[in-house]
Amino acid sequence: MEMNLLRVALLFTLCAGIPSIFAKKSKGVNYYKFTETCMGADFSILIDEDDYKKAENAAKAAFSEAQRLNNVFSDYESESELSLFSKKSGDEHFQPLSGDLLEILRLSKELAIETEGAFDITIGPFSRLWRISRFRKMLPSKEKLEHAKKRVGHEKLILDFENKQGKLLISGMVLDLGGIAKGYTADRMLEILKSNKITRVLIDAGGDLLAGDAPRGKRGWKIDIGGRKHPDLPSIILSNKAVATSGDMEQSITFNGKTYSHLIHPKSGIGLTTLSQVSVIAPTCMDADSLASATLVLGKVKGIKFLKSKPLVKGYHVQKISDNVILTKTHD
Repeated sequence: MEMNLLRVALLFTLCAGIPSIFAKKSKGVNYYKFTETCMGADFSILIDEDDYKKAENAAKAAFSEAQRLNNVFSDYESESELSLFSKKSGDEHFQPLSGDLLEILRLSKELAIETEGAFDITIGPFSRLWRISRFRKMLPSKEKLEHAKKRVGHEKLILDFENKQGKLLISGMVLDLGGIAKGYTADRMLEILKSNKITRVLIDAGGDLLAGDAPRGKRGWKIDIGGRKHPDLPSIILSNKAVATSGDMEQSITFNGKTYSHLIHPKSGIGLTTLSQVSVIAPTCMDADSLASATLVLGKVKGIKFLKSKPLVKGYHVQKISDNVILTKTHD
């Protein structure tokens, strides 16, 4: 397995949502950085450890787990378990599901019910339609949206936990785990690292950050919430928690004078227009990832109320109105 290695001794700053690492030498402390492409993004692992070989072996095991899960969760890989399950949509028979896929589908469906569809992994038909629209720089037709809408809806996903199987009721359904898979994968990577006796670690799963134990001599890992482009957001010291950011303030496109996000509203099938960003701090990376996505779709008022109902979760909502950026916290 080929991995890039950077050996540094540093005081670091990482940006949730914008993966980048800045280093400053600090005598007597060694950090190793391992990077590999997974799920269409750069995944990085920072390890505070003197023994390079021990760190390398643990990183290899963690990346191996990430690649295994990519073969389960990817909607781009035609032979992934998720893609093969989607291809069986409309089949009257239940399809067997692996433990990982069944678990992430269960968690996704629970969040979909809780948010009344603001989080919905069945938006695949909308996602594919919106990609084409963004490329052509024109909105999809009402006819195409209505056709796609018939194949979207979490209630069309049926799970049988006792027999570890599931089915998609309508032919042509496509599942999209983009709002939860990276977080789930980061959590599993941390478990693998810990099983290899590596605990002082920070995982960057394509912008979703998961911190293990604090580095030696520090209270935690320093994180810039939401990325360095938003100075109104604070820096935090993080250990044994995760932070994820979802937003449409940078990745957007304008049609006929109206700005749309690359992120889709599950009800309309087109990009969000709120010019907002949500950052969530949670006990697990999967929670941070999925809650950030759901809160963004819910909107400021409902989203903040939703996050406040979650124990051990903090959030920041940023919205751009004209030239003003308004920051709202879920906590004091």
